[in-house]
Amino acid sequence: MTGMDGVEIRDDRDAGRLEAVAGGEVLGRIKYFVLDDPAHALVPVHTVVEPAHEGKGIAGSLARELYALAAREGTVVAPLCPYVVRWAARHPEEAPPADPDVLRAAKRWLAEHPERF
Repeated sequence: MTGMDGVEIRDDRDAGRLEAVAGGEVLGRIKYFVLDDPAHALVPVHTVVEPAHEGKGIAGSLARELYALAAREGTVVAPLCPYVVRWAARHPEEAPPADPDVLRAAKRWLAEHPERF
């Protein structure tokens, strides 16, 4: 997806990163993993925007695209990242709440794989 001022948002599923890129430079990213059980879900864990690019709407664009990506794939987002949790609360029309069982499973997975993040 290409949006604001030539910023492209691309999904690097293998690395678990949704990245905002412009001019070959990564401006920000959401680090996530894919949960398979009890349901397929994208689980954002950490959002980072490079200091020189803070305050430009990059984190919000990343969160919006993560939810849009999940919707296109027919899956859900189970946010563990505090920023994505806050963004979702402000945008309920774009960010349906995650099933509590899926959130619990995501937290369990993260606790069992601390080396990932």
